[in-house]
This record gives sequence, structure tokens and C-alpha cells, in this order.
Amino acid sequence: MKQFILPLFFLIFSFNYVSAQIVNVESLRRVSDTSKWSGSASLDIGLIKNTQSIFKITNNLRLQYNFEKNLYLFINDLKLEQIENNSFVNKGIQHFRYNRKITERLKLEVFAQSQYDAISDIKFRGLLGVGPRFKLSKNDNYRFYLGTLLMFEHEESSDQSIEILKDFRSSVYFSCSLYPLENISIVSTTYYQPLLKQFSDFRISNQTSLGIKVLKNLLFKTSFTYNFDASPILGIPKTQYELTNGIVYSFD
Repeated sequence: MKQFILPLFFLIFSFNYVSAQIVNVESLRRVSDTSKWSGSASLDIGLIKNTQSIFKITNNLRLQYNFEKNLYLFINDLKLEQIENNSFVNKGIQHFRYNRKITERLKLEVFAQSQYDAISDIKFRGLLGVGPRFKLSKNDNYRFYLGTLLMFEHEESSDQSIEILKDFRSSVYFSCSLYPLENISIVSTTYYQPLLKQFSDFRISNQTSLGIKVLKNLLFKTSFTYNFDASPILGIPKTQYELTNGIVYSFD
């Protein structure tokens, strides 16, 4: 019977309108500060059949290194989608983040991110940011964080007639990590990213994930992601959302 369980988990049915644009670092950040090296790898394979056939593959790799007061985090997120017999449409995010512990409740964060998304018509989006991260609670089973960062954004559209955007944004996020039972985790993060020179140009993103431990290092995860962009690239909808299920293997 066991030989059929894992293949069943890898056959995931998911629903999505368009894919998310903001990577949720909190859902991939390890809570343990004891292991120097840790990480995880996940794979989702989705097949939807209604008026059209949609095939989707999502892969995520995370590596984290802790050393004294320093934390280094790298994320590589890749997604391929195919509708009917058309060519694959892809998106990807590469994210690097550094944390420096200042006090028990305060850390300094620096991050860099590159991104492309054919569905959202983003040829390239580069981000570079810095700011403080505050720990709002001490309970290991119920953790709350607040981050306030300043970031520079460089964005190029696939449409060459659209001007390249180079601006500064604020990036404020609130995150909670809840562990009500030993085998259950709930992680929710909300981002608010306004353009500094024009606050009416903003993005809001939320991702909420429910994880259920299947084995010691194997997790079944369901995630819902919602994104709103007040000023998206021309022709792209303001609202984006996605519901996914998948398997996560972690190590430390």
C-alpha cells in the first residue's frame, strides 16, 4: 500500500487565476536557529481538465545557513505551465536574504531578488532592499514578526514599447507562524509595497499555508496566495490568486 501513497501525493489538483508575483520568504524560513545548514525541496504537479487541459509543474528549493548572529537564505522558485498543446509558459524567482541579529527582538535584513513572469508580462524585475525585522512575541509555538524595508525596483516588460521602471518602494510585512499541534503548522504573511513617490501605486500580497507533517521530514502543504497590484503592466489584471497543494521535503 505504501508504494502508492507517494505517487498519489504528487498528483496534485490546483486552481489558479494567474500566478503570484511576491515570494513569501516566511513560509520558507526555518524556525530553528540551532542547525547550521538546513533546507527544503518541494514539487507540485497539477493536471486540470475542464474546457481546457492545463498541466503545471512547480519546483521550489530553499537553502539556509546559520552562523552565530548571521543567517543566509537562498530561494529558487520555478514554475512551468502548459495549456492544451501550446508552448510552456514559465516564471521564476531567485531570492537571497541576509539577517544580522542585533538584539533578541531586532534583526537587520538585506535582500536581493530577480524575477521573470511570462503570464504577468514581466521580462525582468530586480529588487534590492534593506531594513529592520522585529520579533513581536517570544512564544515558540506562536510567532509574530513585523518588517519595514526600503527597496529599489527595476522592472522591464516583455513589451519593448513600455518604459523601463526604476523606483523606490517601501515593503512592510506582517507574519505569523502558528504551531497548534506538533504535526500542524500555519504560516501567514501579508506584504504592503507602496511606491514612495506615489502611494496610490501599491501592491498587497498575502500567502497563507497549512502544513501537515506526514513523516519526520515530509510535509503536505496547502497554500492560498492573493495579490493585488494597483498599477500592473498594461493588459494584466490587478488581482491575482492561486491555490496549490504539494509535498515538501526538509532537511537539517
